[in-house]
Amino acid sequence: MNTRAKRLILPIGGAIAATSMIGATLVTSASAATAPTKKTVALASASSAQKISNYWTANAGANLKAAGQFVGDEQVSGKVKLGGGDAAPSGKAGTVPPIGQEKITPTKVKNVNLPKTIGKVFFTVGDKEYWCSASSVQSKYHNLVATAGHCVFDEGVQNGALDNWVFIPGYYQGKAPWGIYVGKAAYTHYDFAVYEDYDSDYAFVTVYNGIAFAGEKAVSKATYDGWQGYKFIDKQEIDKPAYDKLVDEFGIENAPVTTETTGTEVILPWGAKDGERARKEVTKDEYDKAASVPRNANFHQSRRVEKVVVSEADYNAYTGPGYKKIEDHAYTITHYYLSYWVKKSSTTKYFKLVYVIEYYKDAGRLGDNVGGQGFTWNQKVGQPVYAFGYPAAPHPDGDKPFTGVTPKWCYGKTFAAAAAAKFKAEAQIGLKCSMTAGSSGGPWILKYSSTKRLGYINGVTSLIGDADANGRIDFSTSPYFDAETYAIYKSAANLWSGSIVTKDGDLVSKA
Repeated sequence: MNTRAKRLILPIGGAIAATSMIGATLVTSASAATAPTKKTVALASASSAQKISNYWTANAGANLKAAGQFVGDEQVSGKVKLGGGDAAPSGKAGTVPPIGQEKITPTKVKNVNLPKTIGKVFFTVGDKEYWCSASSVQSKYHNLVATAGHCVFDEGVQNGALDNWVFIPGYYQGKAPWGIYVGKAAYTHYDFAVYEDYDSDYAFVTVYNGIAFAGEKAVSKATYDGWQGYKFIDKQEIDKPAYDKLVDEFGIENAPVTTETTGTEVILPWGAKDGERARKEVTKDEYDKAASVPRNANFHQSRRVEKVVVSEADYNAYTGPGYKKIEDHAYTITHYYLSYWVKKSSTTKYFKLVYVIEYYKDAGRLGDNVGGQGFTWNQKVGQPVYAFGYPAAPHPDGDKPFTGVTPKWCYGKTFAAAAAAKFKAEAQIGLKCSMTAGSSGGPWILKYSSTKRLGYINGVTSLIGDADANGRIDFSTSPYFDAETYAIYKSAANLWSGSIVTKDGDLVSKA
């Protein structure tokens, strides 16, 4: 691969053009020894991980369910040739065996059992939630996730990484059967993190021990106020004597009670005893209807109309009963009021406040729960692999065969993918595959055993495309895993993480 050379040339720009080819070669060689190949970004400290886990677990996982597949621009458009790229071994091939396995016997295509290691990574971009595909991979502390670089890194954000990053193996409709794993640190190639060179579009993320929901319980207000995890107040209606008893016991300032007063209005004949005048805003139609009938016992002939000019933003946001109209380029809202004779009354309801916290248990290490795929590099191009992922987006022609709810797979022999200049991709491998967006980051597994559900990760889905321009996605690409990939993987694979759940079931508090 030539990623190192590209990295050195890119910052220099036109300066190399002014030198001879020999001079350019000398500059590249002299700088290679000190050029960075690894980019590391902290995703969350143990103390800040609670905020991230709360983001995804609060309100019955509403944000998880709201997430959409991450599309970005990782789709090669137009007719693309297959083959012709520079993907090739840079040295001797190597392997790291999967967790708990020393030998893998490949399985043919029939009866493919999906690996337990695969799942979704969730993250936010701005105020929107997204997901990609990923897999657990073998590491020293059984705590490593492999995915695409563009599912973790974004040089345009503050620290170079996407926010609120978690991995959920086996995720299905808001459920996390083996826990939620908050990312601690992410590793990728310097070329991708800084120059968005998709020849290095991979990332390895160390994650903390998983957290799993362990229940909820009522606690004191002091415990509730100090709780860092998800919590809520349950209002239980009680009668006035029960309310007074709690006030006497705790004092009005500290009693776990509250009240709600609701008012009612009953329309009376105009001027009736115990009544009073009340003005009510109505719609234009209600106003016109009232104005068209003679004065009667209930409606007084007191009417009022107010027209106001507002901004375009306020005009568009307004949803009240007023009449909206654009007049002479001015945004107007007309308010209509009628007067009634009513008897007003109020009702007070009494409530006991129950302070409820959700607590968690340590779900253990990722690899101990779902296993971890092996890892391999410098493999010959042309070997059969399985690619797994959660495709969800429609094909370019609008057909939408995937839901993103369950993982899918492709099988075939890899080939040297053609260059994709838009993504600086010159040394990727390809696979004939119909999986659409959502499959990004999913593992390409060499020598996969359907019986053991394990093999060796030899790539991750990076780009997708339509080779024959018929409106159907028909191939995927992956960065070629070489010795530099292994070096970055090895750095991530030796990082310890640990638990973020305290012995009391709370998440580690923020200092």
